[in-house]
Formats: sequence, C-alpha cells, structure tokens
Amino acid sequence: MSGIENYLGFIIAGIIMNLTPGADTIYIITRSVAQGRKAGIYSVLGIGSGAIIHVILAAFGLSAILAKSIMAFNIIKWTGAIYLIYLGVNMLFDKSKLFSNNQTKFEKPNLLRIYRQGFWTNLLNPKVAIFFLSLLPQFIKPEYVNNSMPFIILGVTFMTTGTIWCLFLAYFASFMTNTLRNNDRTGKIMKRISGFVCIGLGLQLLVKRN
Repeated sequence: MSGIENYLGFIIAGIIMNLTPGADTIYIITRSVAQGRKAGIYSVLGIGSGAIIHVILAAFGLSAILAKSIMAFNIIKWTGAIYLIYLGVNMLFDKSKLFSNNQTKFEKPNLLRIYRQGFWTNLLNPKVAIFFLSLLPQFIKPEYVNNSMPFIILGVTFMTTGTIWCLFLAYFASFMTNTLRNNDRTGKIMKRISGFVCIGLGLQLLVKRN
C-alpha cells in the first residue's frame, strides 16, 4: 500500500497514542466543560490544524531536522513550554466565571481565539514532531523512505483517528457542563486545577532533556 507495511499495526499504535492524555486532551476537556460543545469542537479543529503542519513537516523531512538539531528542538520545546505556562497563568488569574448560564451565545472572536490556542498548543508541542519522526518510519518500506507519500498517508491516518477521539472528548465533556454551570465554587476549582496542570506540563517540557 504505497510503500506502507503493517498498516493495521500503525492504526493500533496511533489509537493508543491518541488515548494517552496530554496537553491537547487537557485543553479540549477544559474548553468543552467550561464553554460548551461548540467551543470544544473549535478547540479540536485548532489542534487538528496544528497536526496538519506536523504531517507536512514529517513528509518533507523537516521533523528530522528537529531531531538532529539540539538548538532547533530546544527552541520549539521552550516556546511550547512558555505558551503552556502562559495559558495556565491566565487561568489562575482570570476572574471571570468558568461556567456561564448562557450556553448558546458565542461571539466569533472568542471561537477564533479558542481555535488559535488549540492550533498553537499542538504545533508548539515537540513531542508530536518526534512522534511522527520515530513512529512513521517503522511502518514504511526501506525503499520508500525518501518518498513523501507514505508519510502523508500515515500522518493523515493518525490525524483521522485522533480527530475522532478528540471530538468524542469534546462531546462527552460538554455534557458535564449542564450539571456544573450554576456551581461557581466548582468552576473556580476546575479553573485552578486546569491552570496548574498547564503550568505543570510547561515546566515538565522545560526541565526534560529529551
């Protein structure tokens, strides 16, 4: 299949990776619970758009540059870590209510901001680039390693399974909103927890050497 071997094995490995909680999962759940299903879907779209860039980079060999260049990897790692910490600090100091009684009025700028944050959360995560670099070649026949098409097919496959899982998370988490919207105390606690989690993920990226 276009230079790909053990395609089913790749699908299984990709699903396992999708099920592993990370920054994307935290972001989707937080947005879905806090602002409803529509916000969750926009966060999924943003994360999916970031994944498209990683697929393109992997397909044309730029992910390999990140793996071989310590400076390039560290720049992306630090940028992503700082961005996660920035989101976490904003959550900690944001005085607005996490849950709103009005779950149908969404202004376009807010949704676009949610989309952009999801995009950068995924794009600036070096683990995604390294994942594509380390996993994809294992399922490509040696004589096709210089061909971009197998990388694209596998990348799109991973994106598809990941998007399906993320949409499930968004829909499932949004159901929790209806039971929590009128509970300000719970909203404050969840916002603080989410903020500390984002900061923790960012700090973990900063201190981790590989």
